Amino acid sequence: MATENYSLKISRTFQAPRSRVFEAWTNPADLKNWWHMSADATTPIAEVDLRVGGHYRLGMTLPGSAEAIMLGGEFLRVEPPELLEYTWAWENAGDEPESTVLVEFKDLGQSTEVVITHGVFVSEQRKQEHLSGWQGCMDQLDKIFAGANA
Repeated sequence: MATENYSLKISRTFQAPRSRVFEAWTNPADLKNWWHMSADATTPIAEVDLRVGGHYRLGMTLPGSAEAIMLGGEFLRVEPPELLEYTWAWENAGDEPESTVLVEFKDLGQSTEVVITHGVFVSEQRKQEHLSGWQGCMDQLDKIFAGANA
């Protein structure tokens, strides 16, 4: 019996040096500016203890909602400015299992390719929902680096 692998892998190239992209991914003030899936969403909560065994917690507020959607996890690998690996668990998500995120920062000189591998999800639907969320977040991060003050 074959089992489905509900994991996703996406990449995006940003017009900023690798150290700056890594910083945007790990600095709470930066995360509040881009870690949301649309321009009309916000990230009022961003907490990061950037070390192996350290934890992070992020909260995104969607349009029309007063309450943040919360997730958090533990850093498994922290290799600045090359790699992050961490667990991912939605708060109040019922019985949805924890997943793992691997983020690779590939140095392209004055630009950086970010490769995200995230999984395993319980279904194709949950995989697609997370893919959409990641794409939206990457759109917001791209807007930051598209400006002159990246």
